[in-house]
Amino acid sequence: EVQLQASGGGLVKPGGSLKLSCLTSGFTLDRYAIGWFRQAPGKGREGVACISSKYHSTHYADSVKGRFTISSDNAKNTVYLRITSLKPEDSAVYYCAPQGRSDCRKYPNDIVTWGQGTQDTVSS
Repeated sequence: EVQLQASGGGLVKPGGSLKLSCLTSGFTLDRYAIGWFRQAPGKGREGVACISSKYHSTHYADSVKGRFTISSDNAKNTVYLRITSLKPEDSAVYYCAPQGRSDCRKYPNDIVTWGQGTQDTVSS
C-alpha cells in the first residue's frame, strides 16, 4: 500500500527556515516522482516542488524558486523540503504525494494518493 507521512512543520518566525520530511512506504522512490504541495486557509492546493529520484531532476513553482529546496534519501525512503527566508504567506498545511510516473512532467497533476500533511505557521 502506498503511504506517505509529512512531518517537520511548526511555528517559525519570519526569516527563519524549516525542513519538512515525507516518509514514504509501499514503493521505492525510483518508482514515483514525489511532489510537495501546500494549502493555505481559504485557498486551493498549490504545487511547490517535485523530485524525480530516477532521473535526478527537480522542478519548482516560480513562486518558491530560490527559497525552497527539494531532496531525497532513497535509503530512507524519504523526501525533504527545505524552506528558507520564511514569509507569513508560506503558512499552510504542506503535503507530499507521489506522481503517477517516475518523472515530474505532469506535475502538479497526476497524483496517485495524498499523504497526511504537516502544518507550517510563520508568525512573529
